[in-house]
Amino acid sequence: MNAAEQVKNFELASKIAAVVNLFKLQFPDARADLKPWVNDPNTQELVDPDSIDIGFHFPGWSRSLQSRSILVQIRFHEDPLDGDRRAIGVESAGYDHQGQQWRFSTVEDWRFVGSTEPVAEVQDKLKTFCQQTFELFNG
Repeated sequence: MNAAEQVKNFELASKIAAVVNLFKLQFPDARADLKPWVNDPNTQELVDPDSIDIGFHFPGWSRSLQSRSILVQIRFHEDPLDGDRRAIGVESAGYDHQGQQWRFSTVEDWRFVGSTEPVAEVQDKLKTFCQQTFELFNG
């Protein structure tokens, strides 16, 4: 779900701002989009209400990223017994004018897959960002 629509309190707003800052520490040229999903019925069917979704756009196509935009989805699960809400995964995907070029997920083996992949240094930066995001929400 769009990050802007998930803000329900000051604490969550602060954490979303911190996620944006963590990403920009790794990729200073990125511009954050807190509403990456279009508000139409077809798109809304695909939106996960238990995620915070943020788009990051770059000034032009990035050779090292193999994309010009990255969608980051932080997935959550709420424990039905104690109501504790924890981040359980971070998924990201790189896009250019031809569509999705690669995907990365922390849910299984922290591996990049796609027709193209970011260079090793960028992969490490994205992994660092994901680890810091877990620490932020689950610390």
